[in-house]
Amino acid sequence: MAKSGKKDNKKKKEGGAGSPTIQNRKARHDYHIESTLECGIRLIGSEVKAIREGLVSIAEGYARVDEKTSELWLHDVHIGEYGPARGSMERHSPYRKRKLLAQKREIRKLGIETRSPGTTLVPLRMYFNDRGWAKILIGVARGKQKGDRREASKQRDHQREIDRAMTRKKIG
Repeated sequence: MAKSGKKDNKKKKEGGAGSPTIQNRKARHDYHIESTLECGIRLIGSEVKAIREGLVSIAEGYARVDEKTSELWLHDVHIGEYGPARGSMERHSPYRKRKLLAQKREIRKLGIETRSPGTTLVPLRMYFNDRGWAKILIGVARGKQKGDRREASKQRDHQREIDRAMTRKKIG
């Protein structure tokens, strides 16, 4: 049986392996991450394009639960302007606050966890899932003291030495 000349008009899914993953490496250095939650983000078109190009900085960002409306908001995350959209009506403000999409019970739980002093919500990673939706991983974080950071660095170095010794032993 011969193949028909019809083309498959299904749109190729974007996201997943080809899209950038923006990490907040500073967060794991400065905070103890107690728990994490994956949220969706409400974005406009030019923001999505800018994220796909990697024009994002989440290091200064944080999230807050609005107690009155039970909504989760992302603050101080810089999403740069997408070049071709500069002249259009769909320009966005790089530092505007963005709504995070999560279930009500998860938002309530985060609100309760962040009421204690020294606890905050920090963005850990921004990425596109397999369906092409922009997602952000936020963590409930407690700040580290200077001594805690030094201890964590020492433990990392110690573990690295152990791993090196084990690989030398396997090779030799």
